[in-house]
Parts: sequence; C-alpha cells; structure tokens
Amino acid sequence: MSVNPANLLAQVDRLPNRGMSLWIVLRPRKMLLIEEKYKPVAELLLSSGTCPRCVLRFCSVGSPAPYRLPFQELSHELRKFLVIDGDISPPSKKVRLEDAEEGRSETQIPEDVEDNCAAEAQQSCNLCLGVLQHHCSTKFVKKIFHKVQSAGYEFQDFVFPVSLPPQLLVREHSAWLQTQQEMRKQNRHLEKTDIIQVKEAYKWIIHPMISEQLGVQAVSKSLFEVGVVFCHHDTDEDCHFLATVCKDCFKPTKNKQSVFTRMAVVKALEKIKDNDFCNHFPWPPSSPKTTCQVVHIQCNHASVFVAGRYNKYSRNLPQTPWVIDGERKMESSVEELITEQLMAVFKADSFNFSSSGREDVDVRTLGRGRPFAIELVNPHRVQLAEKDMKDLQQKINNNDKIKVRDLQIVSREAVAHMKEGEEEKTKCYSALIWTERTMGKEDLEFLNDLKELKLIQKTPLRVLHRRPLASRSRIIHTMKTEYVDEHHFRLYLKTQAGTYIKEFAHGDFGRTVPNIGSMMKTTADILELDVESSPWWLLHADSFLLCVKGDQIN
Repeated sequence: MSVNPANLLAQVDRLPNRGMSLWIVLRPRKMLLIEEKYKPVAELLLSSGTCPRCVLRFCSVGSPAPYRLPFQELSHELRKFLVIDGDISPPSKKVRLEDAEEGRSETQIPEDVEDNCAAEAQQSCNLCLGVLQHHCSTKFVKKIFHKVQSAGYEFQDFVFPVSLPPQLLVREHSAWLQTQQEMRKQNRHLEKTDIIQVKEAYKWIIHPMISEQLGVQAVSKSLFEVGVVFCHHDTDEDCHFLATVCKDCFKPTKNKQSVFTRMAVVKALEKIKDNDFCNHFPWPPSSPKTTCQVVHIQCNHASVFVAGRYNKYSRNLPQTPWVIDGERKMESSVEELITEQLMAVFKADSFNFSSSGREDVDVRTLGRGRPFAIELVNPHRVQLAEKDMKDLQQKINNNDKIKVRDLQIVSREAVAHMKEGEEEKTKCYSALIWTERTMGKEDLEFLNDLKELKLIQKTPLRVLHRRPLASRSRIIHTMKTEYVDEHHFRLYLKTQAGTYIKEFAHGDFGRTVPNIGSMMKTTADILELDVESSPWWLLHADSFLLCVKGDQIN
C-alpha cells in the first residue's frame, strides 16, 4: 500500500528523532460512526449493562467496520465518544514511519480504561447474552473450521445461518421501548427497523473470519451452509409471561418441543401493549452471569438430484422394497440396486426415490426405459465429471436385473416436471393374453380396428388397500394383435398413462368395462406384461427435458 507523504504529514505531529526511526503520532479520528443524536441512547444502554456492540446496533450504526474492532478498543472508543469533560484521554496511535506503508499500528489505551473494558468483556451483555462478546473470537472460528474440515464436504462458498434464543427478542423489545423514550425527549423517533439485528451484526463480525479460515466466501445464498445454534437456559423464562398475556399466539405443535418459537414470540410482541409489557418485564433486563451456549455447529449441503432411465428385465423384482408387516418379501428392488451405488459415491445421508409411474413386480420395463430421479440428501460429494458418471452408471449396470442409461445430475425444477401431466401422457405395452375359448386369426382382427376406446375402471381390487375407491375414465388409443396359437395372442397397446392393463385383460370381476374378455365373449387373462415405452422424455447431458407430446411409436 502506497502512502502519499503530503497526506501523511497533514495528519501527524512530528516528534524528536530517536535513533534511526522517526516516530509520529496520528491524530484521533472518528471510528464509531455514531450520530450525535444517539448519545443519550448510548449512555442509557452502556450504563445498564449492554455491550458496546449492542450499543452500536441501537445507535443505528449500519457499517460493519466498527463492529469488527477488538472489543477493548471498541469499548474505549465508545466511552471516549460519551465523555464531555475530557475525563478519558484520547488514545494515541504510534506508527513507525518505515512501517506506515504496511499499515502496522499500536493502540495505547490507558490502564484504568483497559481494566474497565476487561471487566466489561467478562460480564455477559443483557441484550445479546454474550453472542457479540464471546463468540466472535479466533478460537471459536477455528472450532467452526475444524468442524467443517472433519465433515469432508465439497463446496465453493457457504451461507452462515444463525439460530438465536427467542428471549433475545424480548430483551431487545424492552431496550427499544426505553430508547424510544430517550429519543422522544429530543423530539426524535427510533423505529424498530432502525435497530441492527443481532444476527446481522454477528455475521458482519464473523463472516470475514470464517471466510479466511475456509478459503471461500460467505454469500447470501449457497448450496452449502455452516450453521450455529445458540441457547441460554438461564433466561428461558423471559418469554413465559407472553403466554399469559397473549395466549392465542402460543399453540402447541407436534414438531416443536417448545411453544416459545421465534415466530410466536414475534407475534406476541407485536400484539402486547407497551404498559403490559413493562409491567411484566421491567427495565433494565438482568445481566446474566453466564453466556449463550453453542448447542450445535451444523454443516449441511443442499440435495443433489440424479436422474436417468431404467430398464427392468426381471419378473421377480419390485420397484421399491417390498416389506409387509415388517417382513421383506423380495430380496432386492430397482430402487436399492440403483441407490446403493449412488449413496456410496455421493456420500449422502439418505435418499428419496421417485419415478414416472411404476410397474408391478412381475412386469418388465423395456424400450427406452422408465424415467426416474433420486434426491440425495445432504451429500458430501457433489461434483462428478462426465467420466465419473459413466463409471457410476457402469457399476449400477453390473447385474442382469436392471440397466440404467442417461445418468446425470439435474436440477430440482427438472425433477418436479417429471410428475407433471402424468395423466396426459401415453404409454406402450406388450401383453401375452390367454383366452378360454379357442381363437383364430380372424377373431382378433376387430381389435386392430378399434381406436380411442374409452374404459371405465374402478380401483382394482389388488390396489384397493392403498388407493381410494373411485371410477376413472381411461383411453386405449390403439391396439395391434399378433396370433400365437388358438389360446394365446400378443396384444400391443398404446394407452393413456394410468390405465390398468391387467384389469383391461381379465375385467377384474366386471370392474373394468369394456375389457378383452367381454369384447371377445370369453374368459381372458394376462400371462405376461411388458412396458415397451414411457412418455417421450428427452435426456441431455446438461438438462433433464420433458416433452409431453406423447410417444412417437407406431
């Protein structure tokens, strides 16, 4: 950093040359950026046990720099700002001239002031409960760094969410009511929105420190988060009076351990009258002997979504694990054969499997395959090169039951599209049909001529235990037959998605009308069923595109 000598000389008083070094004293400069109108607010808070950083917050100091000052230096600067009679001498900044270009300085604080600052630092602030005092240190930042490093995540930046005890809201509300009174004496107003939030001030201080340790930037939105959760059990009861005054704001919920959530406290503070609040929570709040505790330092990465298509060649393999009354019915499933490899590579905590429709355990999925997507929850590895994805696909395909293709990482939005418009899509099937009555080729010809055949299907008996009873309208777009023998023929169908093909063959005791048996005036059943194609999905290397125009297969 270069220094303009003219500017430097304008700011210094020369001292006698001692030895080889020239010493200069920088004149004091304003550092806190507090407006004069906030002086009564600062005096009120500082005298009541509030830490210097919280004083800055209530004085609407919106610049991060003052908050980042060392605690003792900030405390001294604040006291200097409040002194009128000059009881506290301004600090002297000693700078060696040869060190001026490097910006090195030495701050001298009077010993009596230093003792006061040290004692102030030991006592927990009655507003932030020590968060802005004791959890901004290099030691704490290193603790966060070691937590992230040991977790082994891949990330390019991070977001830093902070969870604070709800009682901080009560204490801040109390301070706001008092500081409002001070400002009114000057015919001025202090809106609650003018106060810098604890969370924001804390991030101003700690973001640069964590960024330096991790070597990446803290941003407002990121797929990777490093979160800190604070609690302070000694002041938990600060919120309890609100439940008496504003009962309707605190309702028990199954997922919350306490009714005193942050949102509930915010609603109660908006509703309660100022006099009622002051009667139940007098000023100033007590200064606790203990500081906020760190309950968790949490690392979490947003989900990664992997999509592709699968073919199933086994007639003894369910799509998802088949477990009834705690007993596994099948050795494996499509879901498990795919996710076993994905979980190992991405090092995720858990997964969610979804697909465009599903097939029965005895149905094969052929053709281009069925589209599927897997959400990998909290993955530690998130970036795979094209070659790595191909190797992963090959590992999954190292069996004779399933094969996957077009395996790729996709966006959450692309996965959402997969479930859209399923009822409007078309699917193609191949079925081996048995008939009780003997048939000739001529008996099948009328099926080839049927187009847009409308069915009414009641919920099949075989799925009635997990789906509501309803009658659904479905369309058989086209049919094509292939004679096998007098009791068997193969039927190729193009249908509306969601059509129950097995029930269309045997009728399901009259629950599907019309059906193959009723149209051919015989008893019919289905022996084999294959899904030949799913909707017209286009998979590209950089996207997961869905085209709902329907299959283009004859």
